[in-house]
Amino acid sequence: MSNHPFQNDEAWTKLKQGIRTLAQQQILTRFEAVSAEEKQDGSLLTEADTQMQLHTEKFLQEHWPQFAFLGEEQSQEEQETALRSPQGCWVLDPVDGTSNFASGIPVYSVSLALMIDGEPVAGLVYDPDRDEMFAARIAQGAELNEKPLTAKTAKQQLKQTSGIIDFKRLTPELACRIIQENPYSSQRSFGSVALDWCWIAAGRGQIYLHGAQNIWDYAAGYLILHEAGGVSATLDREQVLVAQVIKRSAVAATTPELFNQWQQYLLG
Repeated sequence: MSNHPFQNDEAWTKLKQGIRTLAQQQILTRFEAVSAEEKQDGSLLTEADTQMQLHTEKFLQEHWPQFAFLGEEQSQEEQETALRSPQGCWVLDPVDGTSNFASGIPVYSVSLALMIDGEPVAGLVYDPDRDEMFAARIAQGAELNEKPLTAKTAKQQLKQTSGIIDFKRLTPELACRIIQENPYSSQRSFGSVALDWCWIAAGRGQIYLHGAQNIWDYAAGYLILHEAGGVSATLDREQVLVAQVIKRSAVAATTPELFNQWQQYLLG
């Protein structure tokens, strides 16, 4: 297990309080009061994204300057350089769910992970609208607003589950098969990858599928789900998390039993 400053509860509390305060100042105050511009990849960018990233990087450098910084709004070259830092690297999505945020839909979050030696050792996902802080430290469990978070559900069969499914990034063949067969009880798509991982950990949905997400989308949520006891893999049955700026598919579930059923279904 990698040594990191957030094994210390005082530093851990400082980090969580800092991100909560910044999100309330830089994001929540701009909700329903900000315009969006389109980036080259077609995704949206708002003043909340740029200001949250700017202020978060400053806060992290003031307190923990030993770590490199990767933010969604950097160039890919800067991101890849940060990931190669031997000391470790912060991975930030300043507003995960910008489309929701820019449209006045109150489902968005801040996602921050600390990666050392290619693995996330601390991560948090903060939902400013509901004031919910999901967080985890490696080998120390997950939490929601300071209370232990354990992935559990009374649902034991795939057909009973609520699925959080992003159809847009699946192959047409797989998307059509799922739509036609409805292997679950109901389906949702909320528009914030980081919250998707956390809500699966909290049992708000029990199975998850996404075709292509970036490391800043999932690094913190991945750690939170696994520390809570949930399970994940890619569609190719590989570990989701890799310390690279490449898009990854994600299959996940609240319990190992449901994960096995869901994975078997997806494998056809």
